[in-house]
Amino acid sequence: MMPINAWILLIILFFVTSIIGVVTGSNSLITVPVMFQFDIDPRTAVATNMFGLTFMNIGATIPFLRRRIIDTKKVTPLIIITLISSAIGAFLVLLITPANIKLLVSIAMIAVTIFTLVKRDSGIAASAEISTKATVLTYVLTFALGIYGGLYSGGYVTMLTAVYVAFFGMTFTESVASTKLINIFSSAIATLIFMWQGLVDYRLGFILAVTMFVGAYIGAQTVTKLSDVWLKRIFIAAVLILAIKTLLDFVL
Repeated sequence: MMPINAWILLIILFFVTSIIGVVTGSNSLITVPVMFQFDIDPRTAVATNMFGLTFMNIGATIPFLRRRIIDTKKVTPLIIITLISSAIGAFLVLLITPANIKLLVSIAMIAVTIFTLVKRDSGIAASAEISTKATVLTYVLTFALGIYGGLYSGGYVTMLTAVYVAFFGMTFTESVASTKLINIFSSAIATLIFMWQGLVDYRLGFILAVTMFVGAYIGAQTVTKLSDVWLKRIFIAAVLILAIKTLLDFVL
C-alpha cells in the first residue's frame, strides 16, 4: 500500500498534467513513468492510467461540445477507425513493453515540431477543401496511431493533433477539441480490455479519474478562450520539451 505522501503527489501530478494536457497531450509520458517509481506494476500502471484518461477526455470534451467547436460529422469516421485500432493496441500491451517505443515517440514528436514550424499557416485557418489523398492519409494515420493509443497513449493525442492540422484542414482549436472526443473512445475501449484482463487498480483509478476529469475540464475552459496562434505556440513549445525529455529518458 502506498504512503499518503505518494497519494498526494500522484493526485497533484495528474491534476496539473490534465490541465496542461488538454492542449499538449502526452500526459502518459509523465504520469506512467512516475507510477513506475512507486513500484506499481508496469501493466497495471498503463491500464490504470488509461482508466483515468477516459474520464479526463470526457471532462475536456464537455466545454468543446457546448461551444460547438467539434464537427461531429467529420469526426465520426475517425472514431470508428479509432475504436478498431485501439482495441488491437490494448491486446498488444501483454506483448510489448512501453519502454521499447519511447525512442519512436520522441522522434515522431520532434518531426511534428519541425513540420509545424515549417508550415507556418497550419492550424491558424481551417482549409475549406481537403483532397481525397489527404483524407485517406488521415484515416491511415488515425488507424496507426490508434493502435499506439490503445497500447500506451503517451504522445498519442499530440501526434493525432498534428495530423489533423497538417492533413485534415483543422485549426488548432478544432483539432485539440476533436482529439479529445476521439480519445474518449480510444481510452474507453482499451480500458474495457484492460478491465477484462484484470489489470486496472480500481482504488487508484477512481481517485485519478476524478482528479483528471476536473483538471481537464478546467483546461478545456481555458483553451476555448485562447486564439489558434497562441495554441500553436503552446503546442510547439510543449511538444519540443516532451520530445527532448522522452529522448533523454531513453538514452539515460
